[in-house]
Amino acid sequence: MNYPSIYLEKAINEFSKLPGVGNRTALRFALYLLDENELQTKQLTEALVNMRNEIKLCKHCFSISDSEECEVCKNPKRNHSLVCVVENIRDVMAIENTNSYNGVYHVLGGVISPIDGISASDIKIKELVERIAKENIEEIILALPTTMEGDTTCFYINKVVQDLNVKVSALARGVSIGDNIEFTDEITLGRSIMNRLPFCDIYKK
Repeated sequence: MNYPSIYLEKAINEFSKLPGVGNRTALRFALYLLDENELQTKQLTEALVNMRNEIKLCKHCFSISDSEECEVCKNPKRNHSLVCVVENIRDVMAIENTNSYNGVYHVLGGVISPIDGISASDIKIKELVERIAKENIEEIILALPTTMEGDTTCFYINKVVQDLNVKVSALARGVSIGDNIEFTDEITLGRSIMNRLPFCDIYKK
């Protein structure tokens, strides 16, 4: 498609890099911003720049935060001996929306996937092991995707923490095989957390 402006074309190219955004949607976004007043475009730009520059990773759980410690980790009313291990921040948000969990989190930042070149050293498993060894953690809940990659990661974590004095549990299989945590409805996810089982009971042969 030929565009009447090189600046419009560049904006469309950037919008189209977003997930699920094709050229037609990108064009609609760009033309919408072009028609709006300059202040709205400036506010959007500032919000994106601030988001990119100011958001940090929590030094304890690696969730996103505006400070070095996230709101969950610094809340004294949370159960800090219970750690829910998740793939990403979207899973934290999904579990928090259930209002069924009062522990803290550990965000791996991915799952083991040899096909995609992601090994155990590429995600926050080492940090999890160090956290269990240093802190008074009694139980970890493996709340990872019920996919081959998620299960592989669960098996690996269960193996590397075997010598540590910690209980390992996993979500009850109310979460369907192949589903991502973020797409699970809140009732099913909440019940899965409340009815969690020992990891070895779920995966025993």
